[in-house]
Amino acid sequence: MGYWAILSGVEGNLAAYEAVLADIKQKAVEEIYILGDLVGPHPDCEKLVQRVQNPRQGELQPQICKGWWEEQCLILHGVGTTGDATELTHKYGAEIVEVLWKSVSRQTVEWIRKLDFGFHDCDCLLVHGSTLGVDDELTPETPAPQMLDRLVRGDAQTLFCGRSGLAFQYQVQSGSIAASVTTLDAQKSPCAIATQPRQVIGVGSVGKLPEIAIYTLFEPQANHVHFKTVHYKLKKSD
Repeated sequence: MGYWAILSGVEGNLAAYEAVLADIKQKAVEEIYILGDLVGPHPDCEKLVQRVQNPRQGELQPQICKGWWEEQCLILHGVGTTGDATELTHKYGAEIVEVLWKSVSRQTVEWIRKLDFGFHDCDCLLVHGSTLGVDDELTPETPAPQMLDRLVRGDAQTLFCGRSGLAFQYQVQSGSIAASVTTLDAQKSPCAIATQPRQVIGVGSVGKLPEIAIYTLFEPQANHVHFKTVHYKLKKSD
């Protein structure tokens, strides 16, 4: 029975990515998904992108979608959905804006532009945030109605996301959502949409924590989720 290896939040950390690849080789992995935030303000960012783009013999080609850091790169280079990096500056400061600019080349930005928003496979939706956007952060504290809304919007039994950087399994056993349609002429009466048990999986973060990489293994046939923690050592600079 094959696994999916689902990663997020590498953030340019090549050492963490290599540690996860070494761990994956010991498993029967059939697909590798990277749910955004592959790049980040890290000196090894370009080396990481080259590593991902050119797997070694016997390695799988990862499927990659856009994340929050990818969106910030597009904005900085004037090809994003908005024209300024207000959110990035407010959250991390002007210094990180400059580091990100230097860490990601224009060639990589053009590659980022071609990445998918997410993937839909085996009744699973794999995205960075949710169908609402890469900045939609789902956590174990997110209210159940909001979780159910994201699942219904994505038309998925299982939603995998990486925005929070947390590893968690959030199950919605059953529920219903009232939906209505408003036009210029009138508003139709709300109708209830009943749902079967569904779940949201936070896949963890590979590169955010120093020397600790967390990713997810998923068995699609058995619908089993396994959170994996890999410890690694950073190489000392000369």
